[in-house]
Amino acid sequence: MSTWNIDSVHSTAEFTVRHMMISKVRGQFAGPAGTITFDAAKPSAASVEASVDASTVDTKVTDRNNHLKGADFFDVENYPSITFKSTAVEAVDATRAKVTGDLTIKDVTKSVVLDAEFYGVQSNPQSDHAGFYATTVINREDFGLVWNMALEAGGVLVSQEVTLELSVQAVRQK
Repeated sequence: MSTWNIDSVHSTAEFTVRHMMISKVRGQFAGPAGTITFDAAKPSAASVEASVDASTVDTKVTDRNNHLKGADFFDVENYPSITFKSTAVEAVDATRAKVTGDLTIKDVTKSVVLDAEFYGVQSNPQSDHAGFYATTVINREDFGLVWNMALEAGGVLVSQEVTLELSVQAVRQK
């Protein structure tokens, strides 16, 4: 087993949510951090601990970002981090796994399953780098993110369903 540090510069934590039921809004959090412990030969023994600074949310619209940082959504003054800690890893095949873990947003922790893929390892003279990709879909209301607005023509401003997408490059600890 090796421990790998998430490379915040080369990793992304993104989300997609339907807006007005007719389009999708994408956003991201800067600088995901954490550790991954794994051995490619024993994927079910892997573990992950990761976090993002909720105040770094960026949808490219300042007013929307400020609303997301406020009490209606992430309430970053009281809950500055969004965290994930794995509880089980089930190998699907040589490069894919189901990673179950506890996702905490605000003061709510729920179990989620990430569909994860191992992209492999590349080495350079300074270090070894591993690549991973993971995605899942959550109901934001399960995490206390319940603000919404009914639309005059029917539907709501923001869908309950949010797709989370993680692209991670990690560096082996020496």
